[in-house]
Amino acid sequence: MRKDKKQVIGEEISDDSIKLFLEVEPADDTPPSLHKLVKAYRGLRIDDFERFLTFFKQAGYDLDAKDAQGHDFVALIQDQRQAEPYVEAVNAAKA
Repeated sequence: MRKDKKQVIGEEISDDSIKLFLEVEPADDTPPSLHKLVKAYRGLRIDDFERFLTFFKQAGYDLDAKDAQGHDFVALIQDQRQAEPYVEAVNAAKA
């Protein structure tokens, strides 16, 4: 990269953009709360995900939602390489 070019790692995401993840609905029988958590996990950096959790709870969604196999959000992502801070954020939001 040229010295006169500034590298942009990530821009601040607005609250409205984060709240868009609350509008995503599942196309199958996945509970809406679980679907929204997974989509936000896949699409947001940890700082933004923590902000999302605040909006998620305010909207009345369930942090303990389970799929048909009985897996909650933590069970679905815990074996992924970068899941730990997201798991911690969800556990903190439950407390």
